[in-house]
Amino acid sequence: MIAILEQTAHRPWPLPAGPWIMAQSWHDLLFAHWPVPAAALRPHIPARLTIDTFDKQGWLGVVPFRMSGVRLRGTPAVPWLSAFPELNVRTYVVADGKPGVWFFSLDAGNAVAVAIARASFHLPYFRARMSCEERNGWIEYRSERTHRGAACGVLEGRYRPVGAVFSAQFEALEHFLTERYCLYTADGAGRIIRGEIHHTRWPLQAAEADLTKNTMAEAAGFSLPSVKPLLYFSKRQDVIVWQPKRLTP
Repeated sequence: MIAILEQTAHRPWPLPAGPWIMAQSWHDLLFAHWPVPAAALRPHIPARLTIDTFDKQGWLGVVPFRMSGVRLRGTPAVPWLSAFPELNVRTYVVADGKPGVWFFSLDAGNAVAVAIARASFHLPYFRARMSCEERNGWIEYRSERTHRGAACGVLEGRYRPVGAVFSAQFEALEHFLTERYCLYTADGAGRIIRGEIHHTRWPLQAAEADLTKNTMAEAAGFSLPSVKPLLYFSKRQDVIVWQPKRLTP
């Protein structure tokens, strides 16, 4: 993790002050994005945040992957807590000139991790029954939300990379959708929180996917358009996280 701190020229702003608090690695990640009007996103996002668009178009992402090495700074990874599948539903927002990610949901296959993330980071994590396995070059993925009181959300299917590894160009759509260095959420009082992160540039590949069932957007209150999603794959990304902080009102 120390090595990625030496690669910062690609960042849109300097590294945060103070020590990072958590490290994790993301594996076999699929970025699946659909165009969604910004007006449809607006009612679901706090007024303090601006919807971030690309050529005036909003985007909704469904992002399955698996995590490993999840640990607090200065502690070792624990097998029963540090590795599990995760599934995000997200869009893109800006506050005070800093573009970031807004999560509508984060499903995880580890109940303890879900409880910690909900309490400590105020993120909308949900328990789910999940599997993520590689077979014959495909990532076979299944997630079914089991969190009591939450809307049912299911993702089933498989995906794989189909092209050479590349880094997104600065003004390209894939850069807009992937190169994000903070997240936003809100606490119980509606106050906006920013969580800073750092990683190297995404090693992306074009991808193909056969998603036989996907109700994740519907669970978040959206209807996906009847168009093929924009798909990118990334084999691995190492990430460090700083303590989230409330924004000045």
